[in-house]
Amino acid sequence: MSGVLPPVIVGAGPAGIRAAERLVAAGLRPVVVDEAARWGGQIYRQPPEGGFTRPKTALYGFEAGKADAVHRAMAAIRDRVDYRPRTLVWNCEAGALDLLCDGGSETLPFSHLILATGATDRVLPFPGWTLPGVFTLGGSQVALKFQGCAVGRRVAFLGTGPLLYLVAYQYLKAGVEVAGVFDTTSFAAQARATPGMLRDPVTLAKGLLFVGWLRTHGVPIHNGVRPVRAEGAERVDALVLRDARGRERRTPCDAVAFGLGLRSETQLADLAGCRFRFDEADRAWLPERDGAGRSSVPGVYLAGDGSGIAGADAAELAGERAALALLEDRRLLVDGARVRELDGRLTRIAAFRRVLNAAFPFPEDWADSLADDTMICRCEGVTAGALREVARSGQAREMNRAKALTRAGMGRCQGRMCSATTAELLSRTLGTGPDGVGRLRAQPPIKPLPIATIIPSPQGGEGTDDGREVA
Repeated sequence: MSGVLPPVIVGAGPAGIRAAERLVAAGLRPVVVDEAARWGGQIYRQPPEGGFTRPKTALYGFEAGKADAVHRAMAAIRDRVDYRPRTLVWNCEAGALDLLCDGGSETLPFSHLILATGATDRVLPFPGWTLPGVFTLGGSQVALKFQGCAVGRRVAFLGTGPLLYLVAYQYLKAGVEVAGVFDTTSFAAQARATPGMLRDPVTLAKGLLFVGWLRTHGVPIHNGVRPVRAEGAERVDALVLRDARGRERRTPCDAVAFGLGLRSETQLADLAGCRFRFDEADRAWLPERDGAGRSSVPGVYLAGDGSGIAGADAAELAGERAALALLEDRRLLVDGARVRELDGRLTRIAAFRRVLNAAFPFPEDWADSLADDTMICRCEGVTAGALREVARSGQAREMNRAKALTRAGMGRCQGRMCSATTAELLSRTLGTGPDGVGRLRAQPPIKPLPIATIIPSPQGGEGTDDGREVA
């Protein structure tokens, strides 16, 4: 029975679309499940249908050609896939996915599953980060691309990584005043990494153009900074930073876009039973996969940033490679030359990603500077002091025990926003690395959903309609 089930792909970003394209070319009709209303993923997110007329060059800049190619690839196979937009996958177990779409629930069995779940922003808190007007970098970019609006009139950009300069550049091009770009990485670290970045001169040139454009238009760029606080009453009105020389600087602004790179969305891989390992480059626990995308669970494949941050180009290649592995495992004929080409290109991208990590390293000292009253888990109101206390007292030496004692990670976001900080705080307090405190175990539902979805009504129907949610 399971042998006749169609392959299922979770995610319709670059990885999911290229995987679907390859499976369709082999004569299969995959199910493509995606939470968004339109395909493209976060990086190539499409605006809402109807009345939104900004050209792709304005939405995606230098990547407009790539975005258009991905969009067209999905459009070309649309009638040969079972495409399910606006559908949340909230659980995965026993060879089946639990779905929620338009308030209705469904169980979708599978024999082969490709998880292309993508990534989200990695943030570490600082005083004032919960003020209205403080956004993640990714959220700020989505507002611009998807809704055609800015998060503020005068925006300060804080964090590190290529996305920091890209989004600041996009906001400036859109006519928004950029109050400054504040990079936690020192200029010296970036200079040391520059020779290695010559491996990909196109990417290096884009980065230099972003920086040059910002400077030419009078945007101040500071390296080696650390946030002190975001100030404001009803919403943020200034960002206070400590510069590389230890001096405090106050920058007036009405919004802050903030992020320290990306973190993989691994919850479904965890629920599927995949084995995890700690990845030093991503500073996170990631599901294991071989070079073709096979996980430790037969029939489950991993592609794109959901199993390690590598970018949109790598996601396209990894999606196709995972689909080829699936076809191989179903004993279908694959193009060996194409397999070798994909493997080689993915290897080269991985080497370049190591250089990028050196150019934009994670600020390991960040957790040490957090005052005890700094909010860490905004869902449950857990402070840095509460987490340090359970670690110092010996009550918690790993993430799940800390979660049980403090409720950090139990709220609506299920640890998406606070798990990185919790790991850093525990490990710094205990004197271990973040690999020494383990990882939060995923629990269904991975995102909030109405109670009626999972609890039958007393009358035997599908449930109540009171709108309450389970997290």
